[in-house]
Amino acid sequence: MKFLDIGKVAEHSGVPPSTLRYYEEIGLIRSLGRHGLRRQFDGDVLLKLSLIGLGKAAGFSLTEIAGMFGRDGRPDIPRAQLHARADELERQIRDLRMLRDALRHVADCPAPTHLECPSFRKLLKSTTRGRAVDHSHRRSTSAAVTRKRSGRESL
Repeated sequence: MKFLDIGKVAEHSGVPPSTLRYYEEIGLIRSLGRHGLRRQFDGDVLLKLSLIGLGKAAGFSLTEIAGMFGRDGRPDIPRAQLHARADELERQIRDLRMLRDALRHVADCPAPTHLECPSFRKLLKSTTRGRAVDHSHRRSTSAAVTRKRSGRESL
């Protein structure tokens, strides 16, 4: 089995050594020992770091990501949590598209003032309406996740 020292792991993963040490401190990754003063890692640490990066990009906290690994360090990812996050990303994408369309319309609208433009008023109304729905959904999703984590969710 080939071991990688912390410098090689940092080089191959793009994760700085200070972050690797922090991840080890909080239990996200584990070194196998040291060669001199340099931590040594199994080559699989690169895959785990990729999974951590993906989780961070998806908006999961480091605590949530740590919970997605079993005691043996292997991924044990709750699919319901992934579906909920994918749904949240879908709502964010929809909101960003509406925002993009509104900005483009403001930039190109020939109306004397934007508030006189029926198209712009319609875009504003749809943007505001979409946000109100999303906020209530976030609260209910968050409450469901909290209930599930605490074991109070009924099946």
